[in-house]
Amino acid sequence: MRVEVEYSGQVHIVESDDAISVSDVLSRLSIPPSTVLAVFGDTIIPHTSIINDDTKLELVIVSSGG
Repeated sequence: MRVEVEYSGQVHIVESDDAISVSDVLSRLSIPPSTVLAVFGDTIIPHTSIINDDTKLELVIVSSGG
């Protein structure tokens, strides 16, 4: 299975033989989960979501300030 991840203007590919969670994808890319929202299509999905098929995800950087 192939997960195409768009993050910070670049496309990253994560390959997996088995189903994989969004959290596992982030871990493989060394991206701290607290810094991004995962978007599938037009929907924000939880990092616990399981990916079973070839998929494209967009990671949106979360910013905070005061």
